[in-house]
Amino acid sequence: MGDTYALVRRAIEERRQIHATYGGHQRRMCPHVIGTRDGQPRALFFQFGGTSSRGLLSDGDWRCLRLDGLTDVSIHDGPWHTGLTPSPSDASMTSIWRSSPESD
Repeated sequence: MGDTYALVRRAIEERRQIHATYGGHQRRMCPHVIGTRDGQPRALFFQFGGTSSRGLLSDGDWRCLRLDGLTDVSIHDGPWHTGLTPSPSDASMTSIWRSSPESD
């Protein structure tokens, strides 16, 4: 799991996409926050492609996923995706490490 944590954190720092499998679904996501919830390492992703057991909105959706559930994790170049409204999921995370805001 240490490798997954390091990859996700690096993707946040470099504003790069993560491609991974979670819950049997291939997902294309941009990680925004990494931390813990209920004692489990998690990350808040904006999923913009792939599939999900809950379905995926056409514009994408926020996902707070356990890092130990991610497999086949890789970092990719591509556009940075985010939601129009912030997700409340990160409010209950502790020990948060978050990326700095984009500079324009």
